[in-house]
Amino acid sequence: MSGARLPVWRSLLFCPAHAERFVAKAHTRGADAIILDLEDAVGPADKPAARQGLAAAARAVGREGADVLVRINRELDLAVQDIAAAVDPAVAALVLPKVMGPEHVRLLAELVTAREIEVGLPAGHTRFLALVESAAALEHVNAIARADARMVGLAVGGEDLATDLDAQPSADALYVAKMLGLHAARAAGILPLGVLASVAGVADGEAYRAMVARSRALGFAGATCVHPAQVPVLNAAFGASERELAHARSLVAVYEEGLARGEGAVLFEGRMVDKPVADRAYRVLAQAASREPGV
Repeated sequence: MSGARLPVWRSLLFCPAHAERFVAKAHTRGADAIILDLEDAVGPADKPAARQGLAAAARAVGREGADVLVRINRELDLAVQDIAAAVDPAVAALVLPKVMGPEHVRLLAELVTAREIEVGLPAGHTRFLALVESAAALEHVNAIARADARMVGLAVGGEDLATDLDAQPSADALYVAKMLGLHAARAAGILPLGVLASVAGVADGEAYRAMVARSRALGFAGATCVHPAQVPVLNAAFGASERELAHARSLVAVYEEGLARGEGAVLFEGRMVDKPVADRAYRVLAQAASREPGV
C-alpha cells in the first residue's frame, strides 16, 4: 500500500444508509468509524433512495469526528452506481464486499479514480477496506492485501465465509481463515480487522468480550460491529487503558536510557526489554496519540 498513515479503527459500526433513525444517532455511539451500508442491510427496492441520500447521511454520521466508510454492492452494475454516490469529500473509504481477487480490487480502483477526477477530489482520497468472504477468494488473500495503494485494511468475513464452507461461524471454524487474513494484512502493512467469530450475536456480553479479547491478543487491530452496545467493548479491547499507557511510557523511558548507555537490552520490572518489546510499547503510545483531538 502507499505510505499514507493508517487510521485507528478500533470499532467500525455498520449503519443502514437508508434508515434515518439509525443515521440520526450513529454519531453519538462513540465508534471510530461508521460504515454506511448499501449492501446487505438495504433491500433492492431501497438502494436508489439510499444512494440519493448518501452524501447527507455521510455528513450526519461523521459530524463528531468518526471516519465515514460506505459498503458498496458486489455486483458490478450496482457497484458502479454506488461508487458514483459514495466518492465524496465526507467519505474516507469504501468497504469492498466479496472481493474475488486482486484484479477485482484494481478494477474498482479504476472506477473510483475516474469518479474522483470527475468530482474534483485528489486521486487516492478514497481508501479501501476489502472483505474476503469466500473460500475461493481466500486463496488470493495475500495478493488482495497488496492489490492497490488505496488498500488500508482487510477483513475475512465470518457469516458469508461460514456459509460458503457449510460451517457455523464459530471461532473454531473460522480460525485458520481469519489468521490467514491477519497475516496477509500485516505483511502488506495494512490493518487486519475482525474478530474470530460472528459479530451478529449481542445477547451474551461476556462471551463476546472474551472473544474480542482473544482476537486482540492474536493481533487484530479493530473490528466491525452491528450493534451500538458492541462499540465500547471494541474500543476498550483494541485501545489502551491508562494503566497500559503508563506502563508503555515507563518501559520506553527505561529502554531509551539504556540505549543512551549503549545497551540494546535492559531490565524492566523483572523482564528483559529489547527492540521488539520496545517497539510494541511505542506502537501503543503512537496509536493513543493518533486518537487525541487535533492529531
